[in-house]
Amino acid sequence: MHIINHSNMQSEDAPLTRKDPKTWAAGSPAVISSLKQVMSTAGPVRGTKALLDLNQMGGFDCPSCAWPDPDDHRAMTEFCENGAKAIASEATSKIIDERFFAKYSIDELMQKSDYWHDQQGRLTSPMVLREGATHYQAISWDDAFTLMADELKSLDHPDEAVFYTSGRTSNEAAFLYQLFTRNYGTNNLPDCSNMCHESSGSALGPSVGIGKGTVTLDDLHTADVIICVGQNPGTNHPRMLASLEHCVKNGGEIVAINPLREAGLLGFAHPQNLKGALNIATPLADQYLQVKVNGDMAIFRGIAKTIFARDEASAVSVIDREFIAEHSAGFEEYAQACANTTWERIIEDSGISREEIEKLADKIIAKDKKLITCWAMGLTQHKNSVDTIREVVNVHLMIGALGRESAGLCPVRGHSNVQGDRTMGIYEKLPESFHLSLEKVFKFESPRKHGYDVVEAIHAMHKGEAKFFLAMGGNFLQAAPDTDFTAEALQKCNITAHVVTKLNRSLLVTGKTGLILPCLGRTESDIQKEGPQFITCENSMGIVHSSTGRLKPISKRLMSESAIVANLAHKVVGNTETIDWLAFADNYDLIRDAIEATIPGFENFNIRVRKPAGFYLPNNVKQRIWDTPNGKANFSAPELSIFKKKDHSRLILQTLRSHDQYNTTIYGLDDRYRGIGNARMIIFLNPDDMKERGIKPVQKLKITSHWDDGERHAEGFLAIPYEMPRGSAAAYFPEANVLVPIDSTADISNTPTSKAIEISLEVM
Repeated sequence: MHIINHSNMQSEDAPLTRKDPKTWAAGSPAVISSLKQVMSTAGPVRGTKALLDLNQMGGFDCPSCAWPDPDDHRAMTEFCENGAKAIASEATSKIIDERFFAKYSIDELMQKSDYWHDQQGRLTSPMVLREGATHYQAISWDDAFTLMADELKSLDHPDEAVFYTSGRTSNEAAFLYQLFTRNYGTNNLPDCSNMCHESSGSALGPSVGIGKGTVTLDDLHTADVIICVGQNPGTNHPRMLASLEHCVKNGGEIVAINPLREAGLLGFAHPQNLKGALNIATPLADQYLQVKVNGDMAIFRGIAKTIFARDEASAVSVIDREFIAEHSAGFEEYAQACANTTWERIIEDSGISREEIEKLADKIIAKDKKLITCWAMGLTQHKNSVDTIREVVNVHLMIGALGRESAGLCPVRGHSNVQGDRTMGIYEKLPESFHLSLEKVFKFESPRKHGYDVVEAIHAMHKGEAKFFLAMGGNFLQAAPDTDFTAEALQKCNITAHVVTKLNRSLLVTGKTGLILPCLGRTESDIQKEGPQFITCENSMGIVHSSTGRLKPISKRLMSESAIVANLAHKVVGNTETIDWLAFADNYDLIRDAIEATIPGFENFNIRVRKPAGFYLPNNVKQRIWDTPNGKANFSAPELSIFKKKDHSRLILQTLRSHDQYNTTIYGLDDRYRGIGNARMIIFLNPDDMKERGIKPVQKLKITSHWDDGERHAEGFLAIPYEMPRGSAAAYFPEANVLVPIDSTADISNTPTSKAIEISLEVM
């Protein structure tokens, strides 16, 4: 069974086009692309109103990335191209109603592309696909809740239910969701973090005591050196480019570490100033290290080894021994690990010369050691991701680049509230302190058995051990690894239900019964029984702020996320002496009062979040307080590791986004910065690797991935020569997710290794 219809990933009327990759990002092309998308999809009135409210104080939070807004002054156009595309997609005037589902069968919809699905418009009313049916049919909200409640009550054990959460879910809905799930009796709360930054939290928690970033926007602006490793801000979080430009103009230096040369790391033409609008770009990375796939750990070990050497040769200590003595543990063991690591091994693993690594180390120690390291999926989706991120931490600890201005760690989150969801308790391994707080406030016994993460949930469904699946947002099937295996798992459930705004492939691959539960978008006004409501989000730097939709809802039959959770909880577990579910749905201030009573850092929540820019959550690392078992920041000293192919003739594939998508949402078929037009079924390859294999540009290929449990195949990918290290390859997700083995996961975090897949190629 193949879930993705590859034939519709490019238009037959408009063949693939290729241009030279760009050497800078944004500028007037971004403005033109943004306006074209918004005006053609949302319309001039609805679209303009949405853009003017986007990321403004008193407006709504961008539903795409989690990059923070300035604390003080904000531009009238405080958004990027991808934010505009997200708004165009959500604020579209097109609708999908009962007539649409009467016209198209599930089989017919399966033949359409993900891009086509998104273009059809907003879902407007709850729908049900009953066992054996070929078409979705309308269902009332009450009947939908009753259907789910009856199934949940009939399960042999609460652990037979899975409650997934996307990173776009609001704080209020996420808190209610986890409260309901634990009242029901399970910790089966997998979320999108399990597939992206779980490795960051797994590494940072034991190392520095917090799984989040430790810097602010102002820190980025005044840093001496910012290392961007394993990330592509030009496509994935474009507003970050303005902060990088600010740093450069203040005299800071940007270093990029990435296998592919990406336009957004090379230069930025800020479209909100005259030079940028004229496509005059500010150069960003003055040093660009095209590392081998998964060679990042070796680079940071090389940086540390250089710092040790410079310290020995200098009359003034380069290493911050006072900081290390007062605040850290494990330094001697790490020093020995560095001494035991040879430069030959570092160069072999990284593919970078000793001279380039030493040059980077010298940048770091040249001034005031104001170092910030930013990373994303390029570090987190490998088998050794946790060790790699801890190696980043080691370098910062050596020079005391934590807990002071202009220095620190910056895992750059994707979804707009993925960090807030974890803060609200969306976690399958909830800390004991959170359980105790829930029990104190709500007077029930919170279950302690760890729940399923994403990979574990897929296995449980596949084995028939989980029979009910509810997703709060997202596109679980397309986001998950091993697409065909995940599809089989979902189809073995009794009920699969999705709280969504748009049609996606997850709605077409269902259990015996499938439910579509359409919700309000971030852009839309939320009116409940007690009046207009707002929600809150937490961004990548721990700022909690309000988000108030202004647009008229596209349908009167939509419910808010919080109302959907509250109504289901009311049906399943009912009210208790401390919980009135429907009252929560009527007035979100009551939810925030409950959050305040439960979670530290939310004192006076309803008052503080009404301030224009919101408020920062406590971040003890900034005060050099380490919430670790030993009360110290901890060095780690693992042996150097790297993903190794079992067959040297094969390549290592990484999945990545195009510039015309956000996560699994496909806005268009172009990848402007990489020079690709009208195609998604492509694979980027090193030109010498192509020549060696007799592969010509734009030839169709069959890709086979190799793992311990066998092979996986995907056909029809077009070969595109691209500047990248020998032995590597790259293809877009979700199209290439079918190649990611379900059991190929990171140590400790269990994150799918979507950046390191062993493949072979065959010309079709």
